[in-house]
Amino acid sequence: MQTLGLSDSTPHTEGRLKSLFWPSIKTANDVEYLGRQGYWVCTIIAAYFFEVHIWGSPFYSILCLVFYYLGGVGIRQRSRYAATLIVVMQFADTFLNGIHVVRVIILALMLSNLRATWIASRWNADSEQTALPPRLSKTWTDLFTDQLPMWLWKKVELSYYVFSTGLLVLDFAAFLSRGRAAFRG
Repeated sequence: MQTLGLSDSTPHTEGRLKSLFWPSIKTANDVEYLGRQGYWVCTIIAAYFFEVHIWGSPFYSILCLVFYYLGGVGIRQRSRYAATLIVVMQFADTFLNGIHVVRVIILALMLSNLRATWIASRWNADSEQTALPPRLSKTWTDLFTDQLPMWLWKKVELSYYVFSTGLLVLDFAAFLSRGRAAFRG
């Protein structure tokens, strides 16, 4: 029950919808909660984009899956770069493929993740009161949400910087080529 957030021993300082769309951090538990939330949001969005693009372009769907999932890992580890690049990519994807309700909601979630990551990355854990809670490893969801991002980010951080920048350049090149074709036609 605690893993799902239905019965939590550490209460959050705000409601679930507010934390999704306008997060704030008042305690060390909020830092961890928003990191987990950003990780899960990116994981779900990675699966969504994989499913959306798999039939049209399987290679691009795999690139999206890796990009958004590893971006979520970066957000879980409080990487401002990962959070910023996910927002930039989502803006590009929204304008490249057209604006509709689902893309706007995803963009709003990515913007709130960016805000939460920037706030969390500046969290000062000097004292015992502001120290971050330990990451759990009792259940498989604890392993997936707390331990895997710590382990994985150390291994892929530099590769993710290169990969994500390259994917962004490819997206902008596709955008420019569509713009030129529309301008000529």
